[in-house]
Amino acid sequence: MFIFCPFSAQKSLPLDTLKLKEAKDMLADDYGNLYIYKNKDFSLTKYDSLGKQIGQMMLTVPFKVQNVQNPLSVPLFSENAQELKFVDQNMNEIQRVDFKQKFGFIKMAYAEDLQQLWLLDESTKRLIQYNFRNETIINSYPFDASFDDLMDLLVYENKIYILTRQAFRVYTFKFEKIFEAPVENGKRFRRENENILVITNNIILKYIQEKEMVKIFQDPEARIVDKNTLSYFEIKANKLYLYSLEKNKKAEPQKEPDEKQKEPEQEVKQPEEKPAESGSPEEKLEKKTQEIEDKNPSESSLQKLIEDISTLESGGN
Repeated sequence: MFIFCPFSAQKSLPLDTLKLKEAKDMLADDYGNLYIYKNKDFSLTKYDSLGKQIGQMMLTVPFKVQNVQNPLSVPLFSENAQELKFVDQNMNEIQRVDFKQKFGFIKMAYAEDLQQLWLLDESTKRLIQYNFRNETIINSYPFDASFDDLMDLLVYENKIYILTRQAFRVYTFKFEKIFEAPVENGKRFRRENENILVITNNIILKYIQEKEMVKIFQDPEARIVDKNTLSYFEIKANKLYLYSLEKNKKAEPQKEPDEKQKEPEQEVKQPEEKPAESGSPEEKLEKKTQEIEDKNPSESSLQKLIEDISTLESGGN
């Protein structure tokens, strides 16, 4: 049963059941293209949104796909081969970075952009900022954290994000831990602008800075889940499903005009409902008239008017 999803509509995508059955991992770029990684033959295959194969890369050792947000340059890291590859939109290798000659043992690599890498060197217990274009080390920081079950690394705005199978941690460059939360079956990070997301087997979590982790997508029956900027994706019962975010984004702005219209109405009503200020001419006249009537009703202006009319009538007769 689908437990949590804020989007009711789901769409089954046309992808061969056998391809999904053998999938070890699945990622989606922002153009709707899908990347299926099979651990059985170490292959990475790219499909378009209609299920048509765009390209394929056959690898000789296991590689981890870091992210596919920039489909023109997709980074893949291999701990076994001690290298990082970049492949283009057709799954052709365009760059290779070999760590064996320059470093001890790189446990994890994160490609910050098209020229800088962040490397966790397990042999020296250091976090290294490395420019692979000119092969120079920019910075190096002592980082004596546990490297057991390390799944992913991300560096953003002077913070280091570490994901293991069972935990999510955030550090400063001084190796000060500023946040930690348990995670089940952690797989990788996804960054959307300032938002840091954690992808697990069947849950997607959003990190609220230094406060908590919030589930934004969950399906206990899913085997693999992922997200791009428009949709959530999941493989369940060897079928691929898409949950669109577009309807939710369109619905949100509709509430704003209603809320804004209510504010002026309240401002207009307040002066109408507010009683006349103390000391106004109307209030003074009413108060004075009442005082006269209370003191001597015969001297009130109304009484005098009645008496004057009576006198006139008597004289006329």
